[in-house]
Amino acid sequence: MELYNNLIKETTELLSKATPKTWDYNPADAWRDRGSSELVLQSDAAYELGAAGLGSANYICPTTSTALVDKDEVLLYGPDLRDIRGNVPFARIVLARVGLIEGDDEEIYRALKDIEFCKYHVYPEGYMVRMSPESSREQVRVSRQAVRQGIGFKAIGADYIKQYKENRDVLNVKIIFITDPSIDYDALKKNAKLADGITSTLTHILEGLPTDCSVCQLKDVCDEVEGMKELHFGKAAKEARHD
Repeated sequence: MELYNNLIKETTELLSKATPKTWDYNPADAWRDRGSSELVLQSDAAYELGAAGLGSANYICPTTSTALVDKDEVLLYGPDLRDIRGNVPFARIVLARVGLIEGDDEEIYRALKDIEFCKYHVYPEGYMVRMSPESSREQVRVSRQAVRQGIGFKAIGADYIKQYKENRDVLNVKIIFITDPSIDYDALKKNAKLADGITSTLTHILEGLPTDCSVCQLKDVCDEVEGMKELHFGKAAKEARHD
């Protein structure tokens, strides 16, 4: 699965001017996970990450490349949770190295969606996540109690990685948190929309999207993403051989 590789490289380049804090993954570091969603009232919140009016983005890029994702780790660009004093912009990016997923096209697509949906099964205590798939935003309300207890991105990242690695197809996970206000969040949001576009285009290809590029609404994604056209026309040729 190399369709997201250029997007991973663009993300790395975008963040290259800043120096992150890094932590190797240890499952023992994971923050307490409630196993279900928690309501953190505004009156109980210390602050919000990615609050309205501030930059926010989230996306996942799967790859089979060990050069791009070679180990489990957490990266943080910007202040940690215990050092934040008010609402800040926020982005969370997941780079997941997957194995060679076997099966037909539908099984491969379903496996990728299962990996993507792992983010909906992470419920750190005192860390209420709200997502908007349409706008690629992610907002997090952090409770004052969690801050007093020492919550940090090292522990939150370990919780995410732990949940992702429960999926048998996931080999390594690099999770990137960004709270640095100097980062270009508009560019990250653009990347998030492209990641979503790749997934949507893959869906349509597997559903038998017409191969006439002149009438295809997803032509821009195919033009931008290396390997997408080859996948599209390769599937069409495969289906023609079976007719």
